[in-house]
Amino acid sequence: MDVIVIGGGIAGVATAYQLRAAGHRVCVVERHATVAQGATYGHGGTVLPTPLDVWFGPTFMASRHNARNGVISKPGFNGPARQFVKTLAQFQQPDQFESQYGRLRPLIESSRETMADMEARFGFEFEQTNGVLYLVRAAEEWEQLQPALGLLARYEVPHHVLSPAECAAYEHSVRTEPEFAGGVLFDHERTANCPLFSKLVKQTLDSQGGVQFLVGCEVSSIRLDGQRAAVELATRPGAKSRSREVDVIQADAVVVAAGHGSLALLERLGLRLPLHPLRLHTLVAPIAHEECAPHVAIVDAVKRITISRMNHRLRIAGGAVLQSAAQIDKPLGEAVTEEALALLGQATHDWIPGAARISAALPWEGIRLLSPDGLPVIGNALHPRLFVNVGHGPAGWGLACGAGRLIADLVAGKAPELPEDTLAALRPGRF
Repeated sequence: MDVIVIGGGIAGVATAYQLRAAGHRVCVVERHATVAQGATYGHGGTVLPTPLDVWFGPTFMASRHNARNGVISKPGFNGPARQFVKTLAQFQQPDQFESQYGRLRPLIESSRETMADMEARFGFEFEQTNGVLYLVRAAEEWEQLQPALGLLARYEVPHHVLSPAECAAYEHSVRTEPEFAGGVLFDHERTANCPLFSKLVKQTLDSQGGVQFLVGCEVSSIRLDGQRAAVELATRPGAKSRSREVDVIQADAVVVAAGHGSLALLERLGLRLPLHPLRLHTLVAPIAHEECAPHVAIVDAVKRITISRMNHRLRIAGGAVLQSAAQIDKPLGEAVTEEALALLGQATHDWIPGAARISAALPWEGIRLLSPDGLPVIGNALHPRLFVNVGHGPAGWGLACGAGRLIADLVAGKAPELPEDTLAALRPGRF
């Protein structure tokens, strides 16, 4: 089959890889000049999410104070946005959290297997580093974390619960003053360079053939009929108008994996997904003092701020700003941006003081979509030839690899290996 994938971020590239592996001919349409230039570019580095950092559950927005929960609610929140937060808050209940994570876990494990196969097959090197240490500040927050720790035990996920002294003994850069509640160490979970991984996958697809990348092109609309699907490309700024035959690409199926750009395309077809934009921030800072720099990734478990080392720099990611959907195309005010970046700088100072030159850090801002139940939207929608792969949220790029495999199965009409309750929990029609 001929399949068009809209979007060249990690979700689109991973989907293209799986489709090609299944024998399909693929065309990836990306509006930037190359792949991994949107939300993928600023990814914090955690490869797969654990129960501690999925973007729902007992610790997610548990406090109304931005400085405590790490998520800023932008002024001007409207009714739908408030309802979104209220809906997501139901998963703070331990039983709801356990059920929802149970639905997500098969996708996480599928992603783990898929990435392992790709790494073994091609020998990818993308700055992988083993070891992620989650740190918790207050006793109250540690108590909120208990349902997540229970899930780690239930699913036999290798981890170590550490006292503050044990955290500092394992990771010399962590200071024990002021006092904090403790930490959770994952020896085998990893951080890595998500944009680099995406580009390596693209290079592999380029060398193998069967996948065409149309970069610098934007899809203006999707066409669907009984026999074929097609996308119409917008005329590039400054370019002469081209013939309709050149502007339209025909295919047997279309996969929408364009991040926040997916919403407008789907709305024109009559599909309104209740996804809300999260503006995530990243600081890439040079290491100030080598003796203060961490050798494993540090995660502020409640604020969901990740500090990972990549060669001679630190990538500090988080500082989420939750907006209403109507504000997705509007820039943040300077004060809100400064507040978000200040959260990143403060977390770095709190946990690993002296490690980063924050004054010389390069800031980045990008949009990721979050669903009101915290799960991605993956599956067939509206028409037999239309598929959706969006809403992965900030935690764990590896979900994209499992999602790509799921899309490839659905396009081929093959029964996916994921359990039915997981498939139902991911379907676009669940809302």
